[in-house]
Amino acid sequence: MFGPADYLLRPLTDQDEAILWDMLYLALSPESGEVPPPDIVHRPEYERFVESWGRPGDRGFVALEKAGRALLGAVWLRAQGENDPADATPELAFVVKPGHRQRGIGASLLTQFVRANPNLDSIALRVGANSPAARLMERFGFEVATQSDKAVVMRRHV
Repeated sequence: MFGPADYLLRPLTDQDEAILWDMLYLALSPESGEVPPPDIVHRPEYERFVESWGRPGDRGFVALEKAGRALLGAVWLRAQGENDPADATPELAFVVKPGHRQRGIGASLLTQFVRANPNLDSIALRVGANSPAARLMERFGFEVATQSDKAVVMRRHV
């Protein structure tokens, strides 16, 4: 059985951009169906989540297997405002590798992220309001403020 004793979480650093490119590709790859080309991550609508990682306000965590340090998942946040990043709702990206889902890794990543960012009051997720990630954020006091077909903005009072 694979559990919390088998993996560790650590903060992302500005040296982790390559890890985030891999994680972004995983997030864009469906569990079933056609696998997208690797260069999909360099489309403008996606590369903005990772390109030049380490800017002010960039933050997140990565989950690594303790034994071999294999990458298991990541959660990261980045403001996406074009003119004034402080005014933009920061977007949360979140992925756990296939084969390691439903084992508590995602919950551990999000728990660590929320604990490390107690004043975070608003996030955007590119998921549906009924996705597991949105339901998990509700456990931390976030509520769906607005939603569209492909994204939700969640807020909480801090």
